[in-house]
Amino acid sequence: MTRFYRGVFIVWVVLRYGLDELVLTSFQKPWLRLVARIVSVGRNLDAPRGQRLREALERLGPIFVKFGQVLSTRRDLLPVDIADELAKLQDRVPPFDSAIAVATIERALRKPLKDIFVSFEQTPVASASIAQVHFAVLRDRQGKARDVAVKVLRPDMLKVIDKDLSLMRMMAGWLDKLSADGKRLKPREVVAEFDKYLHDELDLVREASSAAQLRRNMDGLQLVLIPEMLWDYCATEVLVMERMNGVPISQVDRLRQAGVDIPKLARDGVTIFFTQVFRDGFFHADMHPGNIQVSLDPATFGRYISLDFGIVGTLTEVDKEYLAQNFVAFFRRDYKRVAELHIESGWVPAGTRVDELEAAVRAVCEPYFDRPLKEISLGMVLMRLFQTSRRFHVEIQPQLVLLQKTLLNIEGLGRELDPELDLWATAKPFLEQWMLKQVGPQKLIQELTDQAPRYAKLLPELPGLIHAYLKRSGSDNTALVQELLVEQKRTNRLLQTLVSVVIGFALGMVVMQIVVRVGVF
Repeated sequence: MTRFYRGVFIVWVVLRYGLDELVLTSFQKPWLRLVARIVSVGRNLDAPRGQRLREALERLGPIFVKFGQVLSTRRDLLPVDIADELAKLQDRVPPFDSAIAVATIERALRKPLKDIFVSFEQTPVASASIAQVHFAVLRDRQGKARDVAVKVLRPDMLKVIDKDLSLMRMMAGWLDKLSADGKRLKPREVVAEFDKYLHDELDLVREASSAAQLRRNMDGLQLVLIPEMLWDYCATEVLVMERMNGVPISQVDRLRQAGVDIPKLARDGVTIFFTQVFRDGFFHADMHPGNIQVSLDPATFGRYISLDFGIVGTLTEVDKEYLAQNFVAFFRRDYKRVAELHIESGWVPAGTRVDELEAAVRAVCEPYFDRPLKEISLGMVLMRLFQTSRRFHVEIQPQLVLLQKTLLNIEGLGRELDPELDLWATAKPFLEQWMLKQVGPQKLIQELTDQAPRYAKLLPELPGLIHAYLKRSGSDNTALVQELLVEQKRTNRLLQTLVSVVIGFALGMVVMQIVVRVGVF
């Protein structure tokens, strides 16, 4: 019954803000245009269409706001007026009452506000779909004043999100049963992934831990700043972090006037993304412009500032290797290898002909090479790839949904910063170097060194394990068992020698790298 009422509310909002008219009038059929005129009778639709769409998404709640945030990064797919309005969803969602924020902070941290902060700005500096942020001054343990940002969760978010997710599960079930593409698209699994990430975003302690992990991962890259989390003041509903000072990345003219190298900034964004995805398998998955600033401080001039870590994506080693091989093959225009990888991974049926899939992928991708980003729409490429995948029965991988979303965000960001950016040329060297590390001699040495202690313990036990197995089998293998036991001592000595050689070789390679880097030779 709850889902029914929520469905009725969604239909009411669609009609109230004239979204049905927006959709129907986009069609060319005369009878659809007639329906649009009929349903708009008696309603005041004087407000611009972009404003009505934004207000409707805000009224529908956080899940729909997030959908609008994703759309807002794709100006190549939207009319300018709609894109400008949806951009306001990135950090200008209407705030909730500051008195509620203060009450939440005092309840979560179990202290009066005046005992926590020297000063606290009642007016929020940013308000998003899940939480809002206030600036404050904190007195730390050493008694020093420290500028901080306080993130406070919106009230009753769990109930709202659960209602929408329940409705989405129902719709996914319909799609699974009624659509010919249902099973291939895996709508239930996709909704389950969305469910997981949304509920994770409601736990600010989890967000703080994700930010701390990203901060460690990015520490040596010197391209991005991530605020320090102040753990003494973090709870499920409240997060206190270092205050960051920067210019929103959407203010490109202001950055250019300050002397920031905009093309380099665009290239750095691509490098950060691919580093997080392929080196770490742990990436910031909500990289819309409202969550990104640029530092103008002389010590960190031109670096990115990342904010809002409620949604992070993770990839397994298998996912990383498969994706990297696909990207490298794609950049090299080796479409046959792309087709082979899809078949090897089980993403397409085993009986698929390699040459047919190769030709289909080539037809989609080849027209877009050697073009600047302003002439490429990754959204259109993905749409054509989707049509191709439908023909070849490619199964959607739910664990990659966040990666696809983030890749679209990155392309939209790159398009805003530098339309001349060659996305492929920027990413190709990074991925080729990463692949070399994954399959080259350094990786072999690392694996042997890492596994040596395990094998040192396992191999000496092998004869005894074989003895026990043969004994249980009831066969008369006494002579073989005795021979194996005699060989055990020799095996131990051989293993010790092998481990020593491997470790010695690895250490030798490390020493040689150090010698080369310090310039002895």
